[in-house]
Amino acid sequence: MIDTNLQNIKKEMLILVNDKDEDIGSASKKECHEGSGLLHRAFSVFIFNQRKEVLIQQRSDEKMLWGKYWSNACCSHPRLGEEIEKAAHRRIKEELSLECELSYLFKFQYQKKFLDVGSEFELCHVFIGKNDHQPSADPSEIKDWKYIPIDELTQSMNKNPEYFTPWLQIEWSKIIGSYSEQAEDILGFQLKN
Repeated sequence: MIDTNLQNIKKEMLILVNDKDEDIGSASKKECHEGSGLLHRAFSVFIFNQRKEVLIQQRSDEKMLWGKYWSNACCSHPRLGEEIEKAAHRRIKEELSLECELSYLFKFQYQKKFLDVGSEFELCHVFIGKNDHQPSADPSEIKDWKYIPIDELTQSMNKNPEYFTPWLQIEWSKIIGSYSEQAEDILGFQLKN
């Protein structure tokens, strides 16, 4: 029988990577987000519905970084030994009680400091998918959620960027910009009117 404490520790260990997204070790979730942060693998998921709306969530007050900020449907980290796409499917089910096909869109690296609390320093894989079901959000992760029209999200972030996580702003500009054709092929509809 596996010690449950060992299982919990493994769940909290994140995958450290270099600029080429090659595994170089592991560190705890806390260590990865303290100070300037340690570069680690992460993912973000965007979920769209047939009404051409995108699902966004307001992060729980309990989050160490960017609590109460609005973000994309799901963002998290793979566990040690876990494939990134499997991790993305696992987390949308755990956080939102949703299941859908996901398609890889792009990856990018960013580093952002949050007040004096800590930093995100991630090599982030971005996935998109379609789902018309209403989520059942885990309140320990998500304070609120809503489907929002694509244009409205763009306008809201342009008008009030301080309400949104920095990775959402970076990823969204890429999705509706240089990756819009690829995203439209996956989704089956245009992102811009």
